Amino acid sequence: MTLFLTSSPGGNYKEDGKRYPCEMDGSNQFLTRLRAALPESPRCLFISSDPADYETNDSIYRIFIESHRMSGLPLGECVMCDDRNCGRIAELIARSDYIIFCGGHVPTQNAFFHRIGLKEKLAGFQGVIMGISAGTMNSAELVYAQPELDGEALDPAYNRYLTGLGLTDIRVLPHFQYLRDLTLDGLRIVEDISLPDSRIHPFYALVDGSYLYIADGKTILCGEAYYFAEGRMTQISSVNEEIVLD
Repeated sequence: MTLFLTSSPGGNYKEDGKRYPCEMDGSNQFLTRLRAALPESPRCLFISSDPADYETNDSIYRIFIESHRMSGLPLGECVMCDDRNCGRIAELIARSDYIIFCGGHVPTQNAFFHRIGLKEKLAGFQGVIMGISAGTMNSAELVYAQPELDGEALDPAYNRYLTGLGLTDIRVLPHFQYLRDLTLDGLRIVEDISLPDSRIHPFYALVDGSYLYIADGKTILCGEAYYFAEGRMTQISSVNEEIVLD
C-alpha cells in the first residue's frame, strides 16, 4: 500500500460560488510521485465524508475525475461510495487500484468509516490511497479532530480525539495557511485551540500542497509543515524540502 496524505492536492477552484476542476498541485513532487505509483487508467474509489450529501458527492466525483485527466492522470472505472452503495464497500475496494478519502467534516466522516467497517475492509489492499483534508486526518490511529464548526470549540461533549483507520500514527492538521489567522467561537485557532491541544497529543500542521508520502515502510513529510507539541509550534520544513519521519 502506498499513501499520499494531503492537506489538499488542489484540482479545483471556486468562482462565483461554484467549483470548477483544474490541474492538481504538482509542488513538492506530488504529481511526479502519484504518476509513478498509479497504474495506467487506475480503477478509482472515492469514499465520501458525508454519505448522505449526494449532491456534493456527485460534484466532487465529477470534478476530481476531470482534474486527474487535466493532470495527466486519466482514471478508469470510478465509483463514489456513500449511502447509496456503502453496503458493497468490500466489493468496491476489491475492484479498485486507487482509493481517495474525500475531505469534509472529520467526525461525520469518521462515523461513516466506522459504520462501514472501513479499517477492516482495507486489510490486504495493495493499491494507492490518497487522503484529502479530513480523509488524511481520519487515516491516523488516533485522530485529532480539531473543532471546526460553530459551537464545537465550546462544547464540552465534543470529542477532539477519535479512533481512525490506523494507516499511520501521525496526526495531521490541514490547511494551516488559513487556520493561523482564524477564530472559532471567539477563540484564536492556533493560540487558544491548537497549542493547548498539543500538550495532550502532538501533531503536524500542513499547508495545502504539502503531504505525507508513505511507502515501503517509510514516511516522508514533503513541503512546508509545522510540529505542534507541549504547547509549542516549530516550523520543521519549507516548500520542496523533505523530512523522513520516524
